[in-house]
Amino acid sequence: MILTKKHIIKNVLPGSIAEELKIKPGEALISVNDTEIKDILDYKYQMYDEYVTIIIEKKNHKEIEYEIEKDENEDIGLVFEEELMDTPRNCANKCIFCFMDQLPSNVRDTLVFKDDDFRLSFMTGNYVTLTNSGYNDLKRIVEYHLSPINISVHATNPMVRSMMLNNKNAGKIVEYIEYLTKNNIYINAQIVLCPGINDGKVLDETIKVLSKYYPYLQCIAVVPVGLTKYREKLYPLKGFDKDSAKIVIKQIEDWQKKLLNDIGSRLVFAADELYVLANKDIPPYENYEDFMQLEDGIGMMAKMKKEFDDKYKRLKEKKLDKVVSIVTGKCAYSFIKELAKKLENKYEGLKINVYAIKNEFFGEKITVSGLITGNDIITQLKGKELGKYLILNYNCLRDDEDMFLDDVMLEDVKKALNVKIKITNGTGGDFIEKVVK
Repeated sequence: MILTKKHIIKNVLPGSIAEELKIKPGEALISVNDTEIKDILDYKYQMYDEYVTIIIEKKNHKEIEYEIEKDENEDIGLVFEEELMDTPRNCANKCIFCFMDQLPSNVRDTLVFKDDDFRLSFMTGNYVTLTNSGYNDLKRIVEYHLSPINISVHATNPMVRSMMLNNKNAGKIVEYIEYLTKNNIYINAQIVLCPGINDGKVLDETIKVLSKYYPYLQCIAVVPVGLTKYREKLYPLKGFDKDSAKIVIKQIEDWQKKLLNDIGSRLVFAADELYVLANKDIPPYENYEDFMQLEDGIGMMAKMKKEFDDKYKRLKEKKLDKVVSIVTGKCAYSFIKELAKKLENKYEGLKINVYAIKNEFFGEKITVSGLITGNDIITQLKGKELGKYLILNYNCLRDDEDMFLDDVMLEDVKKALNVKIKITNGTGGDFIEKVVK
């Protein structure tokens, strides 16, 4: 067998098997178990066993074979230049609601790259449409048991989905879901809800169709479309207001009652943002069942409140003379303010300033904390009382980077505001820790 594809090693993890074997960055993986590795799926599959052989091409182009004994499914510590060991698949759609199409023209390329790769869905939790996937890809999902997989469904009606995604291949989604669930692949479904397009009767139909695939289709997240101020020449969409959000919430809660009775699960959940828009209380913690789509804004407030309350009950009253500040988006402002007030009542002398940042970068219709930018924080907090330190949620920053979406570094904010910054992990318990310690 002639092996042609090489995978350049970017890094070798300290203390790993690869480091012990003196494998170095810049060298290349040629094969595992005499098998050419096409991508990360092949690599993980071949590396699963306790005994594996790998061939590494050294910088002098000499090939060395290593026989490795390890624990089952143990990673040997190789990090490759390409995360997928392959080029990520570009999105083949032109969705009428695409957030990437609503970004300012001067953002960096990594922000506007639109991936739609089922491998990333399994590895990082990305949502995929499967419009650039065929049955060979679905068979790989089944063969490697890539479960759960997150799918952007939006509508099960073929005509509506094809129109929303601007892709004639988008109408096969129910066919694909049926294939995957029949082969024991779990799915989390997402619906980006656009008023007048996939709400109302279309949403009813989508929920009805998807519910047939329970329990393998294990959760449906309904999130409101996000509209920035950069929509010139894009499809004319309108967002949700208080009245329309109330209608959607009632529709979803009616479905929850029916499905809880019929299949034993509420299955479909509205994003926290819809409850805020409707000025309605967030449902209790228990209503969110397993919080399967937390990162999609489903139940984040309920979970954080429960964690906060659990820790709050164990706190002892004491004097705590200090001022701290918290940054949040407008969506969560009232919620965070309520938690801050409880802590102020518990600790004498504690003052917590909660600042809701107006999103000037994307536009004021964007209210979630995950899209707050560094420049907006600096501009709006300059001259404000910040106290001992400023607290930010982790989702304000890009993954594994101290950088905001507008390329402003965390250190830049510290210097501009002359304040220490603490980052919370989004849990209620850590929120308390960051405030009081």
